[in-house]
Amino acid sequence: MLLKTLTEDYPLHQVVLFRALFAMLVTLGFFMPLEGGYRNLLSKRIPLHLLRGLCVVIANMSFFFGLAAMPLADATAIFFFAPLLITALSVPFLGEVVGLRRWVAVLLGFIGVIVMVRPGTDAFQIATIGPLIAAVAYASMQILTRKLGVTEKASTLAFYIQITFIFVCIAIGLVVGDGRFAKGIEDPSLLFLLRAWEIPPIEDVGVMALIGITSSFAAYLISQGYRLTEATVAAPFEYVALPMSVFWGVVVFGDWPDWATICGIFLIVSGGLYAYWRETVRGQTIAAELPMPGNH
Repeated sequence: MLLKTLTEDYPLHQVVLFRALFAMLVTLGFFMPLEGGYRNLLSKRIPLHLLRGLCVVIANMSFFFGLAAMPLADATAIFFFAPLLITALSVPFLGEVVGLRRWVAVLLGFIGVIVMVRPGTDAFQIATIGPLIAAVAYASMQILTRKLGVTEKASTLAFYIQITFIFVCIAIGLVVGDGRFAKGIEDPSLLFLLRAWEIPPIEDVGVMALIGITSSFAAYLISQGYRLTEATVAAPFEYVALPMSVFWGVVVFGDWPDWATICGIFLIVSGGLYAYWRETVRGQTIAAELPMPGNH
């Protein structure tokens, strides 16, 4: 919600760079000492960390690209096909078992995405592709989290995400930061991607700092959640962001969801929560009943 308030004044890569810098300060100053100190930076799996970080960069950039031209609730709802994608990807990449009923849940969520995107109609817009790409990249990132989380601390995972953001945003800024590619463009999403860098006033720096602080806590806590339990169990808890996005969209931007958004949200959430319910019926052991790996 906070980032959407900046989409008309700053380029995407500048906002995300500021966010990553503030998030890095929190990660190094708080989370890293909390989990044993800076020796956690010395990982033997740096290539996998950087691949995971690249997935996060693609997910965030794609989501924010769509957010510039879409209501907050619509973009968030489409993105939240990601937990169901995690369910699907956990089979080939993590060896987790997914039964027929949870495959039906994945299909239900996919139908919800189609209802919201409405391909082939006048309601379809290029911006909706952003949250879809974000969902795929985010699901891939969380699958990698499960692979890395066996040996790596959550603060280590968060650090390599932020360092990837910083280098990618600087690289993009060096190429398009002067705004030369934004001339003549009117599409709000493309403008958000290509407009020139601006020197922000102190109040906007404060907003960017708040975005960085909240995202650093999100990165750490989500990484911790996926370290401690199966991806299919952790993923549905992220759905709390959907009602929050509807609330902030209405209160801050005056964007009331239309019938397609409501139907799509219902289908996507129903699929995700049903997949979680199936896990509880199967008697899945959850993280709360287990010691934290590597933190005994």
